[in-house]
Formats: sequence, structure tokens, C-alpha cells
Amino acid sequence: MCLAVPGKVVEILGDGELRMGKVDFCGVQRQACLAYVPEVELGDYVLVHVGFAISRIDEQAAQETLAALAEIGALDEIEAPDASGGAGEPPDGRS
Repeated sequence: MCLAVPGKVVEILGDGELRMGKVDFCGVQRQACLAYVPEVELGDYVLVHVGFAISRIDEQAAQETLAALAEIGALDEIEAPDASGGAGEPPDGRS
């Protein structure tokens, strides 16, 4: 089963095929490729799967999905710092 997680686009960088964005997932921000959703604007919600925004969704659908994921504990992995030591920051802001 594949899982796409909703997040809010808080920054957009680049254009076209190189269009990237910073997406906020419950306070944790990660980069995602926005090339598949050229219509997305700052403040929109997107579904992200393995680093790619695959669909734009409305805020209500995003909040309902996040609530359901939180209920089953699926957001725990998002809130944890990158085990690889990658570009993500720990949720408490320490570097």
C-alpha cells in the first residue's frame, strides 16, 4: 500500500521541471518536487508521496486526513528527525 501525506506549501522555488517547494507536515518542513502539480500556489495543500507532490487538495480534506493519520499513529515517522542525517531538521529546531 502506498501512502501520500498532506502538507501545506510554505515556499516555492524554481520553475517547470525543477519546481520545488517547502511543505509543512504538522510543523515539520520538508522539500518536495512540485513538477507534477504546476497549478499549486503558496498556501495550497498537496499530497506528497516519496518526495513528490502528486495532487492538490483542499484544506478540509488535508485536515481530515491528518487527523485520521494521527489517530492511527502514522504521523510519528514524519515528526521524527531524519535517521540518515539528511536535510530535514529535528522538530525541536536543534541542528
